[in-house]
Amino acid sequence: MTASHLTPAKALEIARNSEDGSVPPSVAAVLEKAIGELWQRIQAQPSTYVMHKEEFVLFNYFRSRFASVPLAQQAIGRFWNNFQGSSSEVDGALPS
Repeated sequence: MTASHLTPAKALEIARNSEDGSVPPSVAAVLEKAIGELWQRIQAQPSTYVMHKEEFVLFNYFRSRFASVPLAQQAIGRFWNNFQGSSSEVDGALPS
């Protein structure tokens, strides 16, 4: 499957299901583009941007990259403060 045919959701599914942890370059490219675009949206609205569930799932996949970034932690907090549903619906993540 080429990168042009992959959605971020499908790329994330492929990456998570990789048995050996390796991610094909086309999958990595889609994920990197998606997280880059999401991070730009967060940076453009640093105190107000609220991720929707699918964005949070993507962000959670890259959580180690943003672990020590205060802006990222604030965005995660805003997500949980606005999320209406069960934490089990969100990639098994727990509120921080």
